[in-house]
Amino acid sequence: MKRRRDYLLLLPAFVLSMAVVFIPGVMTIFASFTDWNGVSMNFHFIGLRNFSELFGDKIFWRAIYDNVRWVALFLTIPVVIGLLTSVLLLNRRHKGLYQMLFLFPYVLAPVTNVAVWQNIIYNPIFGLVGYLNRQGFHVPSLLSDMKTALYAVAATDIWHYWGFLMVVYLASLRQTPEDQVEAAKVEGCNGWQLFRYVYFPNMLPTFKLMMIMSVINSFLTYDYVYLMTSGGPAHSTEMLSTYAYTFAFASLQVGKAAAIALFMSFFGLIASFVYIHLSQNEIMS
Repeated sequence: MKRRRDYLLLLPAFVLSMAVVFIPGVMTIFASFTDWNGVSMNFHFIGLRNFSELFGDKIFWRAIYDNVRWVALFLTIPVVIGLLTSVLLLNRRHKGLYQMLFLFPYVLAPVTNVAVWQNIIYNPIFGLVGYLNRQGFHVPSLLSDMKTALYAVAATDIWHYWGFLMVVYLASLRQTPEDQVEAAKVEGCNGWQLFRYVYFPNMLPTFKLMMIMSVINSFLTYDYVYLMTSGGPAHSTEMLSTYAYTFAFASLQVGKAAAIALFMSFFGLIASFVYIHLSQNEIMS
């Protein structure tokens, strides 16, 4: 009777997972082998043609390259800023106020953050870029320059994201046992040694998890890129997500968009397997 009740309690979560994750996933895999346009009920099984065409598509490889650059940016800049800020706030008074302020961009809608940056920072007339140009500093239009567009979009997303990492890191640092901290201080550890040998080993599982989540989110990034550049100029900010969107809704090639979605899932699965492997090694050690 108890086992039946347990299964009954798990049923809503199981049904939701099937409806939201499993069934759409199976449909995406099936669509990637067809020429379905997403509108009609007529589709033909075309085998690996979508994948072969993608492998010969220079823009597809450019999207992967841009995604890899995006991952590199998000595994360094927001991680360093978030970790450094969390350490500085660890023993500071009114840390809750600072957390609220730094987390504020994260809770705002992406369209709001984009509007702020496009009008206050990147606007060539009224924004910071326009001000610097009036002062004699030649600053190009960052979003329309192929060399700077990706970094300009990434800067906006990093500004939105690093506060979330800071809050997670700070919560993890605060879980460090006080007896370990006091023992290290008695042994004469300075601030750097205290962080390296006491705080960081205790927060390492959380740090690894957030690194993997950053990789997964980077390969799924869409909103800021689409809102600011739509993948341009000249595909210089093209991501797998924006390229899939173009195929699905601009050219109605849903089958090819599904094939790109599988590549996005593939990179996410690799990151997940790496995290599982690292976690297993940590448990065994």
